[in-house]
Amino acid sequence: MKCIFCGCEDSKVIDSRSADEGRTIRRRRECVNCGKRFTTYETIEDTPVLVVKASGARQAYDAQKVKNGIIKACEKRPVSMEKIDKAVDDITKKVYNTMDQEISSKQIGEMVMEELKSLDEVAYVRYASVYRSFTDIDSFMKELQKMMENRK
Repeated sequence: MKCIFCGCEDSKVIDSRSADEGRTIRRRRECVNCGKRFTTYETIEDTPVLVVKASGARQAYDAQKVKNGIIKACEKRPVSMEKIDKAVDDITKKVYNTMDQEISSKQIGEMVMEELKSLDEVAYVRYASVYRSFTDIDSFMKELQKMMENRK
């Protein structure tokens, strides 16, 4: 870190503290050249991820929307909120770990289906029926048959 007084690029950290409810680190530094002290702040760079919908419209990723969809699929099923929250956290991590600034809603839907498959099969089928837009009983049965084959 460059000293604001003499321009020296060497400094040592004397003290570090969390600030802004843990979103920032405040560091007291001392220049090794002139000995003067100064403060720096380190924050997390929050790069928004945009979701590209089928229509081409873009909107910011919203974990709450993912959570609402999972809750709806798990309605009246023995799935705890703790498991739902963990699934949403896992999906959110995957979304941000792609390191892309844009992700398709289709990719997010596939991530949700993957999480639901391990949480509850009925919730998975419910979500799949809406997500994959099953138009008739045949498409619904094909999905069920795939699940039965994967189970063996």
